Amino acid sequence: MHYLLFYRDLVPDYLTRREPLRALHLAHAKAAEARGELVLAGALANPADGAVLLFQGEGPEAAEAFALAAPYVLNGLVGHWEVRRWMTVVGREAVLLPELL
Repeated sequence: MHYLLFYRDLVPDYLTRREPLRALHLAHAKAAEARGELVLAGALANPADGAVLLFQGEGPEAAEAFALAAPYVLNGLVGHWEVRRWMTVVGREAVLLPELL
């Protein structure tokens, strides 16, 4: 199954405040990718608008644990985060659940 982690309500000076934490943030993301949890991640076109991270797993736990330990979250740059199940049905990585066919 797929789960989207949304970062929202970033602090007004987000772009400035993220710089000292960026290496930690990228290491955190790369570790989640190496574990096979994180599929894709990135900021929206205007980074101050937030970010979206795509996780895969049996449940939302990996995405939630990622957010709870994320340098940007722990240091108050992200005002709100949310994990939502994403019902993927088309594409090579889609999870075709019988109830969706």
